[in-house]
Amino acid sequence: MLDANHLPLTDGRARLRSMTHADATLYADGTEDAAVRKYAHLPAARYTPQSVRRMIDSSLAEGLARGDLAVLTVADAATDRFMGSLVLFDVSDDAAEVGFWMRPEARGAGLAGAALGLAARFARRSGLRTLTARTLVENHASRHVLGRAGFVPGEQARSTAPSGELLEMIPYQRLLT
Repeated sequence: MLDANHLPLTDGRARLRSMTHADATLYADGTEDAAVRKYAHLPAARYTPQSVRRMIDSSLAEGLARGDLAVLTVADAATDRFMGSLVLFDVSDDAAEVGFWMRPEARGAGLAGAALGLAARFARRSGLRTLTARTLVENHASRHVLGRAGFVPGEQARSTAPSGELLEMIPYQRLLT
């Protein structure tokens, strides 16, 4: 299970922290980006600042308190501005799956890779031994970031995304020991 006492984390480039109401507008706006809509496969079809604030106060707070779901903010370390989201889900006693998306202005700056490193640190400190991830075969940017962050690809297979869609994906794994 995840232990929220290990948050926030920073590496000088990115900050990984609990999501706050101040993030709601940038989160909702970010989910409208074409690449996020194509590749993130978010559970809800649309997000508004109001729906994000409700989500923060309910399912996000409850999941983090239980230790089985962490929808976190990837922020710029210097400004604490919301730059993307990283989620740890399907948490068991020793493993979790990670997913992430970044706002357009944050792409290519190394924030996603830094956030994955911070997520690995958070998971390891919480007692997990493995992080997994899945991405679409054609999502070359995500595949590149995952590889640079120490995730090893597996064999392409059809699997169900958080949105409920059955898609051709490549699974990845990173051992935390």
